[in-house]
Amino acid sequence: MIDKRRRLIALAVIGLSAGLGLLAGPGLRPFAASAAAGRTEAVQIENYSFAPGRLTVPVGATVTWTNHDEVPHTIVADDNPRSFRSAGLDTDDSFSFTFTKAGTYRYFCSVHPHMTGTIVVH
Repeated sequence: MIDKRRRLIALAVIGLSAGLGLLAGPGLRPFAASAAAGRTEAVQIENYSFAPGRLTVPVGATVTWTNHDEVPHTIVADDNPRSFRSAGLDTDDSFSFTFTKAGTYRYFCSVHPHMTGTIVVH
């Protein structure tokens, strides 16, 4: 019961943080539609890490992160303004983002900042 209560509180805090972040400006996109290229890549969240930790995709690809841990996680771009930012993802929740510009996108979990990953778009 306590673990469930903590999870709900954590998700509420993450959701509030994400919601406030969306008010910050147009640079944030919480969920992007599928790309014209139609390519989809997956990143798994397991054991407090992103797998793969580095992923290379073409412009127009959509990346979907899925949380397989028993605790909430987020996906937050490390740039400013943020290219993308998810709400809190509970177990088996997913977040998708379509990369429309070439570049290197570093990201992290705002709940567990030691969790980091990189998407290289070419």
